[in-house]
Amino acid sequence: MKLFFNLMVSIGLFAPSVSALSADATQLKPPRGAEVAIVMFEDLQCADCSKTHPVVWETANAHKIPVVLHDFPLPMHNWAFEAAVWARCFDKASTDLGNEFRKFIYANQTQVTRDNLLQWAQKFAGENKIDIPSEKDPDGKLADLVKADYLLGQRIGVEHTPTIWVVSNSGVSQPLVEEVKVREKLEQMISDVLNKAQPVASAKVNSPAKAAVRKKTIGKIPKKAG
Repeated sequence: MKLFFNLMVSIGLFAPSVSALSADATQLKPPRGAEVAIVMFEDLQCADCSKTHPVVWETANAHKIPVVLHDFPLPMHNWAFEAAVWARCFDKASTDLGNEFRKFIYANQTQVTRDNLLQWAQKFAGENKIDIPSEKDPDGKLADLVKADYLLGQRIGVEHTPTIWVVSNSGVSQPLVEEVKVREKLEQMISDVLNKAQPVASAKVNSPAKAAVRKKTIGKIPKKAG
């Protein structure tokens, strides 16, 4: 864990960095069957993420487009990584459940600490009438997925959370980074990208309530950028 966090970049404040604006995010694509998607790199301990998360979902549902979430736990946050692993643990039961856990953590974020995170995971499991394993990640595979998401973010220039792109099968928007007026800018980004997107033949997109997608095809941890 310490070795992983030593790989993490330092964080700046309030404005997108040059690297974020100039990074090549063209490898980000919408899920199969979707013309457009919102891609968000988030940190469950990030206060800005807790405010942005519901806005992203409301906007995605309004436009009936999927959301692709990536974990980007920042080194300044002492329980974000473990919370992301817990989210992955609930993802194993269902993607919907994992996303409900993220929503639950954001709603209670100010009360969560490194010492009581397990209790919050147990509370969530109890409210949803499911059992949680005695060890959430015995073989470390869930942690590897979180690390892979982080390293993907590094490769494409993510340094802040939340960082959001609107992607299509024919292009990628500029990143939206720590913006105050997320809703207005996100709406415009979606409109711009939809106008440029090429139709997907026989596309069948899930209903908005089940529009979240997680990367499940990562076979190994990508090499560190540079």
